[in-house]
Amino acid sequence: MIKVMIADDQELIRESLKIVLSTHEDIDVVDTASDGFEVLKCLEKYVVDVILMDIRMPGLDGVMATKEVKAKYPNTKIIILTTFDDDDFVFSALRYGASGYLLKGVSMDELYKAIVTVNTGGAMINPDIATKVFSMFSKMQQNNYTIKVDEKDVETLSKPEWKVIQHVGYGLSNKEIAQKLFLSEGTVRNYLSSILSKLNLRDRTQLAIWAVESGLMTRTFDDE
Repeated sequence: MIKVMIADDQELIRESLKIVLSTHEDIDVVDTASDGFEVLKCLEKYVVDVILMDIRMPGLDGVMATKEVKAKYPNTKIIILTTFDDDDFVFSALRYGASGYLLKGVSMDELYKAIVTVNTGGAMINPDIATKVFSMFSKMQQNNYTIKVDEKDVETLSKPEWKVIQHVGYGLSNKEIAQKLFLSEGTVRNYLSSILSKLNLRDRTQLAIWAVESGLMTRTFDDE
């Protein structure tokens, strides 16, 4: 059972999402919140696997709430859900540890799949803004937002692992990576686990940021 919290300042949206998501047998909406402060209070009472977090909320907004939640409850996954396609918000929320970013126009089926994906350690970026996110990651070095990885650890990566990292940088899911590289999803998961362990990175979001920062996205490994 995936325990979900919904944080949005509009009651209609909170209740609508709760009703729809509760129709799935593997999802339990444990609580709702109208701002970031309520999110933190709720987390004192409930163990939550995934939070659907609105960006623009009064008091403590979704970006700063994400930062606070990930600092205190690192195992809780966060999907940013908003109508605002805003560069700074996308950049900051992902930087603070959000695992996904979806526009509110997403279908309920896509939202459900995103929750399941994020709960199992994956990342989910709405296709409509994936290019924008990639562009922002590319500019991170100019803003001093970098992911530090020891060069000695980098040298331990195998060619197949480099290929997996590159596809993670492009925002592909495990299933998509498996199809691209003619591997099983289980093999891709094993590669990812090995890569994160070798590089001492927290999750695939950090891995994606590092892949872009390191210039990996322009390399062609088949020719090496």
